Amino acid sequence: MAGDQLQVLNALDVAKTQWYHFTAIVVAGMGFFTDAYDLFSISLVTKLLGRIYYTDLNSKKPGSLPPNVAAAVNGVAFCGTLSGQLFFGWLGDKMGRKRVYGMTLMLMVVCSIASGLSFGHEAKGVMATLCFFRFWLGFGIGGDYPLSATIMSEYANKKTRGAFIAAVFAMQGFGNLTGGIVALIVSSAFKARYKAPAYDVGAAASLVPQADYVWRIILMFGSVPALLTYYWRMKMPETARYTALVAKNAKQAANDMAKVLQVDLVEEQEKVDQFTSKANNEFGLFSKQFVKRHGLHLLGTATTWFLLDIAFYSQNLFQKDIFSAVGWLPKAQTMSALEEVYRVARAQTLIALCGTVPGYWFTVALIDVMGRFAIQLMGFAMMTVFMFALAIPYNHWTHPDNRIGFIIMYALTFFFANFGPNATTFVVPAEIFPARLRSTCHGISSASGKAGAIVGAFGFLYLAQSKDPAKTDTGYPTGIGVKDSLMILGGVCALGFFCTFLVPESKGKSLEEMSGENEDEEDEAAVQYDNRTVPV
Repeated sequence: MAGDQLQVLNALDVAKTQWYHFTAIVVAGMGFFTDAYDLFSISLVTKLLGRIYYTDLNSKKPGSLPPNVAAAVNGVAFCGTLSGQLFFGWLGDKMGRKRVYGMTLMLMVVCSIASGLSFGHEAKGVMATLCFFRFWLGFGIGGDYPLSATIMSEYANKKTRGAFIAAVFAMQGFGNLTGGIVALIVSSAFKARYKAPAYDVGAAASLVPQADYVWRIILMFGSVPALLTYYWRMKMPETARYTALVAKNAKQAANDMAKVLQVDLVEEQEKVDQFTSKANNEFGLFSKQFVKRHGLHLLGTATTWFLLDIAFYSQNLFQKDIFSAVGWLPKAQTMSALEEVYRVARAQTLIALCGTVPGYWFTVALIDVMGRFAIQLMGFAMMTVFMFALAIPYNHWTHPDNRIGFIIMYALTFFFANFGPNATTFVVPAEIFPARLRSTCHGISSASGKAGAIVGAFGFLYLAQSKDPAKTDTGYPTGIGVKDSLMILGGVCALGFFCTFLVPESKGKSLEEMSGENEDEEDEAAVQYDNRTVPV
């Protein structure tokens, strides 16, 4: 027979949506808001960095970051994020969610500020210190992935848990949007104060010295939302599931949740001891029992997140074509440095507003209606269709008369990424693993995703270069072209579709039901059948 659920955990599972749920969404979500802002904002200022530190005034075009420097500046935060996901995911299960949560936030605050204080005036010194601090910024951001998801899942009721976790993740969209808005405001203010001609009118005059403040202010602003939420993060009590099931302190769990839920809860220390001493509640990550019970699940969450992020982060392949097609981004030499920052920020803001934000909130609205499995399957299927629809007639889309159609197809691809696997890959790992391994397994899954992001953002940047050496971007070798790259990405999305069948449906079930923690040993086979991978 299944063991009885602890009263404190049952109270959380059946609680009506209350004010503390929204407080938890905002506190955890502001971390993701900051994460998105910090990771996204660098793309707003890379062109400006190229102009300031790599312009040759005798050249017909303004300077740009060399490929190796661009890859380092953009990619080092991804490497830090991957490391942070693994480290803080593990630490969250060892030390507790709350204690580690404060560490990641302070690391993000310090490194956001330090990113804008990169030392020196020479290109090498500035880029080296910028990369150093952005690595550690990424390290802190990485910790936010497993901790925010785990904390929200452990606070939520089982009826609307998916929407709550997805809402935390959806704050990324607002972080992206705010990054663009901040860059618009800062560049507009400096542009109005310091007039400058286009580069082809006056190369030296097009780059005012004060432009060096612009990128620093934009990057440093990322510390503000993190600072605003630090106090509230520290006020949140540790989750009852960690306190009871991992720390084995029934009294503290009952006291903490009694205050949060505003109900009387009984301390059940004897029940906690029985609960946590079961053989199926003691196995570790590298045990045969874990592989037997959760091995395919972890493989499913890791592979789907990896494949999704390859496709999701490859979007930079097309942005320059889209911006040029609709006149958002004229040729660099026809603009001043500050005008270029303004134009890039405007384009990125419009994409965030129209393509990024809506998809997230469709997921929030429907995830507890449709279920995680259906949304993820649909998302991968639609991404596959649109990738192939872009790839097969690619020459058709490059014709000027068809560019608007190309933009619509592009937008739909990433709408279904956000109303699809980009959200569900974040939600599911926080729901299906045992409390003592939940943060670690989410960290492993999200780190797999970030490895996919590195492949998508940088591997395909090289791969998508033209086969004609005369048409490649400056400093890049020849590749296989955009059309063949899109074909590969279509295949990646199709593979994600099939890997989704490894991931169980968790809609409407308690966390202990999904992980099998409240089951007796004789029920283990039944639990595995109940948590079958493919819903019917």
